[in-house]
Amino acid sequence: MLHISRHHSEESAPPLDARMAAQDRATDLNARYRHFGTSYLLEAVLTRGVFDRVAMVSSFGADSAVLLHLIAQIDRSLPVLFIDTALLFEETLTYQQELADHLGLTNVQVIRASDRTVEAVDPYGALRFGNPDACCDLRKTQPLNAALRGHDAWITGRKRHQARTRQGLDYFDLDDQTARIKINPLIDWKPARIAAHLDTHKLPRHPLVAKGYPSIGCAPCTTRVAKGEDPRAGRWRGIVKTECGLHTPAPTGDAT
Repeated sequence: MLHISRHHSEESAPPLDARMAAQDRATDLNARYRHFGTSYLLEAVLTRGVFDRVAMVSSFGADSAVLLHLIAQIDRSLPVLFIDTALLFEETLTYQQELADHLGLTNVQVIRASDRTVEAVDPYGALRFGNPDACCDLRKTQPLNAALRGHDAWITGRKRHQARTRQGLDYFDLDDQTARIKINPLIDWKPARIAAHLDTHKLPRHPLVAKGYPSIGCAPCTTRVAKGEDPRAGRWRGIVKTECGLHTPAPTGDAT
């Protein structure tokens, strides 16, 4: 297990010219691969030297089995980074191990902030109540940025239908904090297609989905979703927050 203690504020932001160059590259890649399907896109970015070092970041959540299965068909040794916030459901931790074994993944890396860092920043575990963005930054964004050091791209499972903030997603976009390119192979996958893939390939389901959790994050910040509600309505219910922080600028405040 990788324990990450470095704070986001200790890392200098990439210079403007590096961000502009990365954005230009993302634009070029979108033009080149815009007509590719998901499997062809993954095969291209994982086997044709498009990037020097690529990792996948997976929550092992409700839909994660689809993308992990597609990647396992190409390269079971690809680094798969799983962020353990120490606030996850026990069911997620068990599912992570079971699904990785089922798919034969050989390089799942569990990353988390060190106990020392969490103790210094959030000793009472109350940060999520007063500043949930800072809590996500402490427990997710900082550890991930440290684990991705040396990588020039990472794969996400984001989809256009999931939220208004994701409706304009392309296959390739830019992480402004680091100038890394994010690869989004499932942008046009809708729930029916995801369910069909899970059924066709008999992939294990996250046990919480059947209990009313169609979108799964940390246990304290995830609730059941009622029939007819948006699938992500149970995430950070009651507050104006739609992203965990991995795809938004890092906050300023308690976690820096």
